[in-house]
Formats: sequence, structure tokens, C-alpha cells
Amino acid sequence: MDVWHIWGGDLSLSASGDLLTVVAAAKGRQRVLRRLLTNEGDYIWHLDYGAGLPARVGGLDDDRTLEGVTRRQMLLERAVSQDPPPTVGASGSNGQVSVSISYRDADTADPVVIGFALGE
Repeated sequence: MDVWHIWGGDLSLSASGDLLTVVAAAKGRQRVLRRLLTNEGDYIWHLDYGAGLPARVGGLDDDRTLEGVTRRQMLLERAVSQDPPPTVGASGSNGQVSVSISYRDADTADPVVIGFALGE
């Protein structure tokens, strides 16, 4: 079991007061967001973990580079089915990085869509 935790938020409690747990596609979605938003080198046990998308805001990366970094990290995530491969759209402009992703959850085969924007 994993604890429910959305990037940048606090741990959540269940109705009974216990830590809320996460399962199925929601667990995969949380894992994907954590991987994409963690800076490479920040996870000291796996220095190659993370796409570091927040650090790319306002940077010089073109859209193809942002998509490539995102796709490469997605394919490393156990929660993401390799077949079909994830579809990634990413763009960076005006101090903002926008990302849209669709994939199939590796455990449930459910389709998952994630979209977010990061800005200065």
C-alpha cells in the first residue's frame, strides 16, 4: 500500500483518521507526477530519477526537447504501460511549461490523461 500524496500537498487522512492510501490508476498518476516534477539528481538513491520539469520553466528547451524528456521518464515509470507507448505534448513559452499526457495504466489498463502547466 502507498500513501495518498499529491505533489506539493500534504498527506491526507481517511474518514477514520488513518492515512489515506492510494490504489489503481490514481497511484500511477501520482507516481508519474512525482517523476516528472522531481529534479534529476534530487533523489539521492537514484540520481537519474526525475524529469525536472519545474526547473525547465523559462529555460531554453524547445518543445521537442520537453516532449522527449517527458516521454523518456514516462517510459521508465512502472505504472505506465509500454504498449501502447504514452502520448506526450509539451510546450514552453512565456515563462511557462505546459504538458499533456495520455497513457494506459500498467496494472489496470485504464486510460489515464494528465495535463498541467508550470509557470514562473
